[in-house]
Amino acid sequence: MFDHGRLGGTGFLSILPVDQGIEHTAGASFAPNPIYFDPENIVKLAIEGGANAVASTFGVLASVARKYAHKIPFIVKINHNELLTYPNKYNQILFGTVEEAWNMGAVAVGATIYFGSEESNRQIIEIAEAFERAHELGMATVLWCYLRNNAFKKDGVDYHVAADLTGQANHLGVTIQADIIKQKLPENNGGFKAISFGKTHDKVYSQLSSDHPIDLTRYQVISCYNGRAGLINSGGASSGASDLAEAVATAVINKRAGGMGLISGRKAFQRPMKEGVEILNAIQDVYLCKDITVA
Repeated sequence: MFDHGRLGGTGFLSILPVDQGIEHTAGASFAPNPIYFDPENIVKLAIEGGANAVASTFGVLASVARKYAHKIPFIVKINHNELLTYPNKYNQILFGTVEEAWNMGAVAVGATIYFGSEESNRQIIEIAEAFERAHELGMATVLWCYLRNNAFKKDGVDYHVAADLTGQANHLGVTIQADIIKQKLPENNGGFKAISFGKTHDKVYSQLSSDHPIDLTRYQVISCYNGRAGLINSGGASSGASDLAEAVATAVINKRAGGMGLISGRKAFQRPMKEGVEILNAIQDVYLCKDITVA
């Protein structure tokens, strides 16, 4: 992955993730631009956009593996939360095996754990075993380290994006052999204190971070074994006209905090392909710019 795409050889990553057909339903994800109901167009966007890799589902990547697995690195997402169960549940379940991903020519597997949820213990055990097998086969591992608990929202503040809580999720993720951590950009801090659970230390807030987004993100990097496992932040949902500016800002924050790159999907594929390529290239330009350095 590190030798592919526009960022090849730089040590940074630009990844196109499209697993939203399961995670957010295909209609909600692809109706804004129906060409992406066809998996080939997902891979074409990643290639045209100069991405290091494309991350998607077993079905998407398997359907085009024979034609494209040797043209761009594949990251197969092995578990998902599907939204067809009613009432909706938030539970990541395995959709296939590491061996299936390896057989289709993938270079890496990805998975999500909802840390803080009732099902997190099972997910941790499942993904730890899957990542061990992936490493035995010579594959890399990417973990979507997300938080999920209704109690993490308190007094109108969403602590699912708190630096201290996401940082601890990152620390758990690298402990189960994630090579790369995917995490949402932090928006606040003090989740442990506000919710009054777990353990923390005053220096987490007074010396190891501040209210600045770069410092908040830097704490996420520190929590990834001080950067020994790379942090890539997610690009977030598509907001429309502001997507380009938001993507570039997120990339700048990640790079200046010591992160390894950006994984951006909806901002790229929920618009015409040409515009999606432009957004991916703008993100990559941040990591190619020598004037943007670690803060």
